[in-house]
Amino acid sequence: MTQSKVLSGIEEYIKKTPISLEFSKTSRNIMPGGVTANIKFFEPYPVIMKKGAGAYLTDVDGNEYIDYLLSYGALMTGHGHPKVMEGIQRQLTEEGTLLFGTPHNLEVKMGQKIQELYPSMERVRYTNSGTEATLLSIRMAYAYTEKYKIAKFEGHYHGGYDQVLLSVNPPLDEAGPANNPNAIIESKGVDPYHLEHTIVLPFNDLEATTEILTRHKEEIAAVILEPIQGGFIPAEKSFMEGLRKVTEKLGILLIFDEVKTGFRLGLGGAQEVYGIKPDLTALGKVVGGGFPVGIIGGKKEIMDISAPTAASDVFDNSQSKGSGAKDVLFHSGTYNGHPTILAAGLATIEVLEKEIEQVFNATEQLKSGICDLFAAKGINAQTIGMGSIFNIVITEKDHVRSYRDLQESNFGLRKEIDYHLLSQGIYTKPLNRFSLSTVHGEKEVERTLEAFRHTLNILF
Repeated sequence: MTQSKVLSGIEEYIKKTPISLEFSKTSRNIMPGGVTANIKFFEPYPVIMKKGAGAYLTDVDGNEYIDYLLSYGALMTGHGHPKVMEGIQRQLTEEGTLLFGTPHNLEVKMGQKIQELYPSMERVRYTNSGTEATLLSIRMAYAYTEKYKIAKFEGHYHGGYDQVLLSVNPPLDEAGPANNPNAIIESKGVDPYHLEHTIVLPFNDLEATTEILTRHKEEIAAVILEPIQGGFIPAEKSFMEGLRKVTEKLGILLIFDEVKTGFRLGLGGAQEVYGIKPDLTALGKVVGGGFPVGIIGGKKEIMDISAPTAASDVFDNSQSKGSGAKDVLFHSGTYNGHPTILAAGLATIEVLEKEIEQVFNATEQLKSGICDLFAAKGINAQTIGMGSIFNIVITEKDHVRSYRDLQESNFGLRKEIDYHLLSQGIYTKPLNRFSLSTVHGEKEVERTLEAFRHTLNILF
C-alpha cells in the first residue's frame, strides 16, 4: 500500500483557497500587485476575506479562521464588538452627521481620557493614522529644537515615509557593524538625502547608542523608537532608563512610537510599563476601534508650537503683508478628530477598562501552551512579547534582544508552520506576530493549541 503524499503548507493553503486565488488574479488587473498596501501581500497570494465576527474571519471560500492578525493589532475588541457598534450608532443618531469640520465635544472627551491614561501627553492633536502621528512628531521635534536630523533604531518601523523608511529590515551584509549600523534605504523612491539625515542606532545597546548620540548631539532633534521592537522584542528596562537620561542630557527629544503598544501592553502603554515619560508619543491602531486614527501628544511647551493665531493661517490671504504661518508649526487635516472614529475609540477604551486583564490571561495561556508543544518535539522556540502581543521565534539563542538576533532564527520552519496553521483555521500573515482581543477566550485558545499540535505532528 502506498502512503499518501503529505502536502507542504503552501500546497495545503492553495488547495483550500481556490476562490482567493482567482480573486487575486482579477485584483492584479486593478491594483498594483492586487493589494492596496504592500503589507497585505504574501506568497503565493493573500487570503481574501468576506466577513468578520468576534474572534473570527471567514474567507471567500467559506473557510473560517480564528483571527490573530486583528488588522495588525488594531482590533483589540475583535470584529464588530456590540459596544463599539453601539458607540458608533449613538454618535450618528445623536449628532446627525459623519463629519462636522469644526471643533466638537468628542475631541475634548477623548483628549481628557488620553491625558488620564498617558500623563506625558499634556496636549494632544489628532491625525488620521499612526503614520501621520509619527510624521507630525518628527516635525514637532524639528521645530522645537531647530535641529533637522533624527535617530531611529535598526529594525524599527514608524511608517512608510522617507525619513524613517530606512534600516527596517536591512540585509545583514550591508548593515554594517552591530554597534554602529549603516542607514539602508528600504524602498524605491526614497531620496538619498535621508541617508545623511536619519541616523541608525543599535537597539538595546546603551553604550553604543550613547556614543553615537553624543557624536551627533548638535544635529539630532529626536530619537524615535518602538519601545517594543516590531511589537514583540522588548527594550530592556536599563536600556530604556539610560536612553531617557542620555537624551535629556544631550538636549535630544525622546519620541515613543506606541502605535503598536498603546493599550496592548496596558491601558497606559509601554510608558506605563517602563515608568518612562517621553517628550512626545504617537498612538494609533487600538484607539481607533477599527477606524483609521492617530494621536500625537507630549509636553505642553512642545505641542503648543502648533497652536494657531489669527495671523498664522497658511491659507489666510487677508494679511496685507502675508500671513505669519511660518511662525507656527502647521498641522491640519479635514478628517482630524473625526467624530465617528472618536466615538468608536472611546467605546473601545470603555471595554478594555473592564476586560483587559482577561486578554492578558488568555495571551499567557496561549504562549505557554505553544512553548510546551514545541518543547515536546525538542524544538527550541520562544513566544516573545508582552501584554496581548507576541511572536513565535524558533532559535537556539537564549535571548532575542534586537533585529540581528532575530535574523538567526529559523524563518523557513516558522513559515511552513504558519501555512499549515492557515489550513487549520488559524489566521495570521505568515511570520507575523500574534495579537489577542477581548473575544479570544478559552475555546479559541484550546482550538489554536490543537491546530499547533496537529501541525507539529505532521511535520515531526
